[in-house]
Amino acid sequence: MHHKLWITVNSILIVFSVIYIWFFRPHDSSLVITAQFLAQIAMFLFLININMYFIFLVIRKTSIRTVKIRLAKFSRVMMKWHISIALTATTIIIGHAAINLYEVAPAIGFANLKLISGYLAISLLFVTLVAGYRRHKKASGFRRKFHLFTAFAFFLMFLIHMFIPI
Repeated sequence: MHHKLWITVNSILIVFSVIYIWFFRPHDSSLVITAQFLAQIAMFLFLININMYFIFLVIRKTSIRTVKIRLAKFSRVMMKWHISIALTATTIIIGHAAINLYEVAPAIGFANLKLISGYLAISLLFVTLVAGYRRHKKASGFRRKFHLFTAFAFFLMFLIHMFIPI
C-alpha cells in the first residue's frame, strides 16, 4: 500500500513540475529553455537519490520477506550509483544556475526571491554533499541522520525554489 502512495507522489511531482515549467513558465530565450531542461534532468536525478530513503524505510517497516529481499537487492545496486547520480545532478544544477545568473538575473535582479531561494537551495545542496562525503568516509548514526536531514532540507528548498514565480 505504501509503495503505491510513494510511486504516485513521485509521479505527480514529476508530471506537475513538467507541466508547470514547460506550460506555465515558457521563455523565448533558448538559454533559459536550456536552463529549464537542465533543472528538469537534475530534479529527476535528485528524486532518484532521495527516494533511497523511502526504499530503506520500506525495508525496515515491511514484514513481507519477499519485498524486503527484492528491495534490498535493488538498493544494493542503486547505492553503487548514489554518489555518481548526486555528482551528475550537482554538475547539471550548476549549469542551470550559471545560465540563469547570466541570462535571467540581470533582468529581474540578483536579489529576486526566485534567485534567493536558488542560492539557499544550492547552499543546502553543498552542505548535503559534504555531509554525504563525511558519511561515506566514516559512517555513524549522527552522520547518517545529518545527511538525511540536509537532503530533505535541500529537497524542500528546491521545491520552494521551483514553484516561486519570476
